[in-house]
Amino acid sequence: MRKKRKISGTREVLTQPTREVKVVSDFSAPEISQCPYCASKEIIKRGKRKKKLEVRQRYYCNSCKRSFVPQTVKGKQYPLKMILDGLCYYNIGHSFEESSRLLKEEYGVKIDDSTLSDWVKEFAPLCRYERLRPYALKLYSPNQMIQTTHLYHRQVYDFSVHRGKLALVLQEHQHSKFENLREYLEAIQSECPHQFFKDGARMSEQKVDFSMEKVILRNKNNFANRVAGLALQAVSDNKMRHKALQKFMLCNDSVTVAVEVPVYMDDMDLAHMQEELNFKIPLKIDKVLTGHIDILQVRNGAVHILDYKPNAAKGKEADTVNQLTLYALALSRLTGLRVYDFKCAWFDENDYFEFFPLHIVYKLRDRARRDDPAQAKMFEAIGE
Repeated sequence: MRKKRKISGTREVLTQPTREVKVVSDFSAPEISQCPYCASKEIIKRGKRKKKLEVRQRYYCNSCKRSFVPQTVKGKQYPLKMILDGLCYYNIGHSFEESSRLLKEEYGVKIDDSTLSDWVKEFAPLCRYERLRPYALKLYSPNQMIQTTHLYHRQVYDFSVHRGKLALVLQEHQHSKFENLREYLEAIQSECPHQFFKDGARMSEQKVDFSMEKVILRNKNNFANRVAGLALQAVSDNKMRHKALQKFMLCNDSVTVAVEVPVYMDDMDLAHMQEELNFKIPLKIDKVLTGHIDILQVRNGAVHILDYKPNAAKGKEADTVNQLTLYALALSRLTGLRVYDFKCAWFDENDYFEFFPLHIVYKLRDRARRDDPAQAKMFEAIGE
């Protein structure tokens, strides 16, 4: 409602109410370990740089005596978080006009449609879902595109499935065999055995002495590194890194179909894999094992289980391999898919480590290879 303001005794004019503009706080990288100019680790926080819509943390290097604000995306009038949210709104199916309206509701700032269009074009090389967007909109509306279920499993997990992307990916011939995966993701939203996750044991805490002898661990630069490098710049709270990265990948890349996927496995599952499939799993359990897969992708004829690990190259390699292998075994039992069809990886902004979980649990002796050419051919196909 407009407010009246008195002028010159009897004259009155109408003034527009002042709209509060949301000032976005610090969006520099959450962890700064060295100076970008001299690589020195002798850096300290020194004040903040105030801009129209945000406040950024400044740093000072005691070695080269230079100040800096760590950010890769430079020269932007608007906060990076606002830009990334605009990309998410558009790519899940909203029009430019509707995306701009949602941004204004969130931040109190009017964004021109042309500005949002420029953002979409600029970040198109990283947001590859845009090419699938028109086809997904024929299947689901923007509000139906991503289905999220809050799981209260000791802490709150936002289990989310990108319905449009999953449907399109499974239409590809090489992925049609993964239809059981969609059935599981749909069923678990309404039939999740929550009691298992409250009373069971966490897979990430299990000490499993898997043999690493036949493991082929590949360290490469993956598309996920580039996406993480962009999305995590807009996160100032380290506790929000996983959630922010998951949201951006689910909305904008072309292969992430679900995040925070709950999986579980009991002693009967373990016995079946040990006795019927001859998997070598040096583990005994007296409780249901549970876990949540960070990121689930379908690409290149395989189901990929990804876990974001800060400082991935410096982490405990064996513990991470054990955790991801248990995730793959559990998801295999829950969906009926072969372990052969899974790949596992952990990554951060710089490194991406990938391996086949089948190499961890299945050891085919030389004599068995000679007696069973089909098994030998299978191992050759997956790169052993």
